[in-house]
Amino acid sequence: MRPKPLCPVGDRTLLDWALDPLESAVSDVAVNVHHRRAAIEEHLDRRAEIGGDRPHVSVEDPVALGTGGAIAQLRGWLDGRSVVVLNADTWHRADIAAFVGGWDGERVRILTPTPGPFGARSGVVASILPWSVAVALEVTPSGLWEVVWRDALVAGSIDVAHETGPVVDCARPADYLRANMEWSGGQSVIGEGAVVDGRVTRSVVWPGSVVNPAEHLVDAIRADLRTVLVR
Repeated sequence: MRPKPLCPVGDRTLLDWALDPLESAVSDVAVNVHHRRAAIEEHLDRRAEIGGDRPHVSVEDPVALGTGGAIAQLRGWLDGRSVVVLNADTWHRADIAAFVGGWDGERVRILTPTPGPFGARSGVVASILPWSVAVALEVTPSGLWEVVWRDALVAGSIDVAHETGPVVDCARPADYLRANMEWSGGQSVIGEGAVVDGRVTRSVVWPGSVVNPAEHLVDAIRADLRTVLVR
């Protein structure tokens, strides 16, 4: 199975959904890799071949560092710059350039789809960390809530913006299917090169996958040779 960032939502991978809006929002991009890193790096190579620059790749080895540790490992690459952070397992259509453009240049900024005050259980689309915050992080497995957002919230040094468009954290198969249904307006999503001889209803068929004549997939994900039923 492919790593989660390379799972397709609609016409592109989750990783592409994260990278595409950054092109008009920031000058340089870095991608953190750990699990199945070779597949992700190959995908980045293919992106570069069809246009654009290849992102800087930061390898987390031997353990995944979490978002906080990953930013700390990029300290030398950041070299005094602030950082915009997105997760490659969340599908959205947020205007990241507008989010960055509204930053005051000083406070931590959060883009959340969750109404009301920001808290530990709020969803996050993107975050901006000024260099003064990023440089203080340590290269150890950690999340941004524990090492940045919680204290910034208490100190009143956090700026929260709300995203009203669709946002889906693809943590579970049901969420991943929902992201595809949001993209398609509820219609089945058939990947490029897929062969569908059977029937599909509210389902996702990955590129190159096959649905045989006797099959009727309902609320399902046909991922290469595997089928995940969402119930």
